[in-house]
Amino acid sequence: MAIRTLQIDAPRAGELLVRLVATGVCHTDATMWAQGVPVPQPVVLGHEGAGIVEAIGADVTGIAVGDHVVMSYNSCGTCPSCADDAQSYCYEFFPRNFFGTRPDGSTALAELDGSPVHANIFGQSSFATHAICHERNAVVVSKDVDLRIAGPLGCGVMTGAGAVMKALQVRSGQSVVVLGAGSVGLSAVMAAAAVGAAHIVAVDLNADRLTLAQELGATLTILASTVDSVAAVLSAIPGGVDYAIDCTGLPKVIEQGIAMLAPRGTCGIVGAAGPGTMFQADVSHVMSGGRAVRGIVEGDADPKTFIPELVALHAAGRFPFDRLITYYPFDQINQAFADSHDGTAVKPVLLFDD
Repeated sequence: MAIRTLQIDAPRAGELLVRLVATGVCHTDATMWAQGVPVPQPVVLGHEGAGIVEAIGADVTGIAVGDHVVMSYNSCGTCPSCADDAQSYCYEFFPRNFFGTRPDGSTALAELDGSPVHANIFGQSSFATHAICHERNAVVVSKDVDLRIAGPLGCGVMTGAGAVMKALQVRSGQSVVVLGAGSVGLSAVMAAAAVGAAHIVAVDLNADRLTLAQELGATLTILASTVDSVAAVLSAIPGGVDYAIDCTGLPKVIEQGIAMLAPRGTCGIVGAAGPGTMFQADVSHVMSGGRAVRGIVEGDADPKTFIPELVALHAAGRFPFDRLITYYPFDQINQAFADSHDGTAVKPVLLFDD
């Protein structure tokens, strides 16, 4: 990635101009960069931004200049999913978040010579000092909230926590296995601890991540390179687990999650995978036990209501997601991606100059 000076539009109707304070680096950004999810180029990526509103367009009524906001995914607001308060399954989710333009095909960014640069990634494109986002995907937070940590609430942290608290609605006393202890998986671990799950199992290939998982609430950790994960889980919880949450998108791992389920258990697939990725399941195991497999996007969460819930949990000391963060100056963005890829950093966050 290269840092360049670009022109940015004034906000249009329903839009905001946000000065970035910080933005998270997410695995989905790396996937888009590698064209695992094809996005048009040249493009400004970034979708876990937090900052301060500098200007608003016409028809913006719920947000004012000077407000502190966390930016999340975008949605249309009118399709059947959005009408049912299930906007993470918006019928226009891909166009609104991955196509690199506004719905009318325009983009808010351009080179100094006027050549267009794709933007509007997740309705924000936050790898920049300023971003145009939308009233719909901007969440106002108290000015007491540290914006340096708040960005990941807009995607990765919300996804993991939401999988537990919103999509699967894990209850006190139940059992959860989290497959993949990155930022999403560790957020799921913290959420499971916050709701009082009795058994919280974290599975990963990185011993350091598992140590952190234990500190954040995991009751059992499994280093998958040394043991059979399914056998280890069923040995510790003979009846199987109520919920398995796959944060890897890897078919073999998803299959392991299904095999770990108790009767009536559910395996939630959170990890992103490219189109055409396939997994297999034993039909008898799924059918005879009433087991279920379901996809989970953005934790089934409405950012406008769930992000404030997570902020309150953090303030109460029950959701210490800031422990996942490693900070980088904006000009070290490539190092942040490298450290995320090799596991040095769980959740890189880029900081912008004041």
